[in-house]
Amino acid sequence: MLRIWKWYQSCLSLHPVKTQVISSGFLWGIGDIAAQYITHSTAKRHLQCKDAEEEFKVNWKRVAITSTFGFGFVGPVGHFWYEGLDRLIKVRLQLRPKSAKFVATKVAMDGLIFGPFDLFVFFTYMGFSMGKSVAQVKEDLKRDFLPALILEGGIWPIVQVANFRYVPVRYQLLYVNIFCLLDSAFLSWIEQQKDAPWKERFTSFNSLKERGGEGRF
Repeated sequence: MLRIWKWYQSCLSLHPVKTQVISSGFLWGIGDIAAQYITHSTAKRHLQCKDAEEEFKVNWKRVAITSTFGFGFVGPVGHFWYEGLDRLIKVRLQLRPKSAKFVATKVAMDGLIFGPFDLFVFFTYMGFSMGKSVAQVKEDLKRDFLPALILEGGIWPIVQVANFRYVPVRYQLLYVNIFCLLDSAFLSWIEQQKDAPWKERFTSFNSLKERGGEGRF
């Protein structure tokens, strides 16, 4: 493990962007395999449908699509986002690194800006990559975006507080990528759940808001 860690440090020093791109793609691919397995196991235990009785087989096309998201978006965008955000808060806002205000500001900006943007790009990309139309992608966003945003909103701030407070900037992307292994599994699972009954609660909430908004005009 020590040898692997030193090798990673060397790669990160020589090729920071390339290293983050490769590690992100690799981790998101593993996360999707985990999501497929979780979905299959859940169906086997609870749904008891014919498909669930079949032996688990990895959908490698889906893994490739999800890995490409890690390679093409999470790696490069995440690298420049965390480095740039840290620099912005230190230089422009002049907050002392690791202070409570610094950490709170970075967590807030990460959650309010990058979090929703990341989810929007993920679900949009996955929809188009699977051959869906614009109308279908919009429906998927209505169905999946809010549940994912709310559920992730209760977890990622806690993860990022520890990251921004204790992890050196140089390794914050690695920290995020490790948790992206779980996050990619979670998002892939959300997307694979289609019209699961528990999502209807969020859909109903949206419908009530829209009706309320229409009544004001």
